[in-house]
Amino acid sequence: MNIPFTTPNGDEMVILPRAEYDKLIQASEMAQDVAAFDRFKAKLASGEEELIPAEFAYRILDGENPLRVWRQYRKLSAQNLAAKAGISAAYLSEIETGKKDGSLSVMKQLAEILKVSLDDII
Repeated sequence: MNIPFTTPNGDEMVILPRAEYDKLIQASEMAQDVAAFDRFKAKLASGEEELIPAEFAYRILDGENPLRVWRQYRKLSAQNLAAKAGISAAYLSEIETGKKDGSLSVMKQLAEILKVSLDDII
């Protein structure tokens, strides 16, 4: 039996069992996840995103310096990366070992060379 239910403003309302409501919420969340996955796939196909091997991701998660990990993932020697950034290899080594913080301009340059965001190497 359908009984119409409206708000004082005239909006039509629906009453349904909690289990059905929960299924709708779950389906909505799943649809959002699928949409996010589809956006990622499109970015991956266009080259805006990339997948990195778990070995490199775990190194960063385990606390290794992200700059060093990305440099090695990109198969650049410290000497090569330093030369491209216009800094000394010794300075790059000090940044990678945490002895010195790189200046913002140097870190931006390194991120650009490595094709990652600044957040990825800090």
